[in-house]
Amino acid sequence: MESGISPRVKVQRHAERGNYDPGVIHAILDEAFICHVGFVVDGRPVVLPTIHARIGDDLYVHGAAANAMIGACDGQPVCVEVSLLDGLVLARSVYNHSLNYRSVVVFGEAREVRDEQEKLRALTALVEHVLPGRSQGSREPSPSELLITRVLRIPISEASAKVRQGQVSDAEKDMDLPYWAGIVPLRIVADEPEPDPALAPGIPEPDNVRPERVMARAAHRP
Repeated sequence: MESGISPRVKVQRHAERGNYDPGVIHAILDEAFICHVGFVVDGRPVVLPTIHARIGDDLYVHGAAANAMIGACDGQPVCVEVSLLDGLVLARSVYNHSLNYRSVVVFGEAREVRDEQEKLRALTALVEHVLPGRSQGSREPSPSELLITRVLRIPISEASAKVRQGQVSDAEKDMDLPYWAGIVPLRIVADEPEPDPALAPGIPEPDNVRPERVMARAAHRP
């Protein structure tokens, strides 16, 4: 066991795909639009999708004051996962079909953020995670909105990435089979922005909603 890598995050299946570099882990977290949070409510496992944001070595998620996830996770161990799908791996054999992907799993104890300034920083980071620069182009949360919004902080201290890239891995005995094999690359594509029909006249379209800027959003993370 490498120093600093816990048994929970050590990649067992295809260990060669495991990556524990914080830079790699942060980059995948920053690029993914949503995460899935796993926790326990009344002895039963629950997994919910939500928006996340990273500030340094901490991950933040948010929800309404009545959100069951926030109450159940505060002070409790949670698991957070993100996945990025990069391609279909189509092999000659059914057994060797796969996906090209980048994923991260984070284990940690979630804590509710009660400091108002940290909560505001986290909510700003959530908007910036969706689109860099968007927080300057929208109104800040009001005191009443802050009151009915709860935020969780999860340290990214116990985490690992798992990455599969490259071509098909067929067995030598299958190489001459009469079946097509190869990769179908996949990616998220941003289309032309669609203005709100109720948008007031004269408000210009900001540069950061242009498709090329949206697609480059992860490159602007701290």
